[in-house]
Amino acid sequence: IKDITGNLYESIAIVARRANQINITIREELHNKLDEFASHTDSLEEIHENKEQIEISRAYEKMPNPAILALNEFMEGKIYYRLNNDNDLFR
Repeated sequence: IKDITGNLYESIAIVARRANQINITIREELHNKLDEFASHTDSLEEIHENKEQIEISRAYEKMPNPAILALNEFMEGKIYYRLNNDNDLFR
């Protein structure tokens, strides 16, 4: 991890920011899919019987952790990043 940027802290910071972006995207997708099932007049019985909603939630629970996805992208060189210094640009 350190070899890519030359600094372990910078590499971890890059991966953490990308993991946050992935997490936000996944969360938005999940909320959009679950909003289709939202009903404010459901009784408790109707809420427990919605199998499609449960399957969607389970599928998202089985997805890899965003940090793992971000680390894989970083190691494969799929993340564009740059330092704030004008002279130091990376991928």
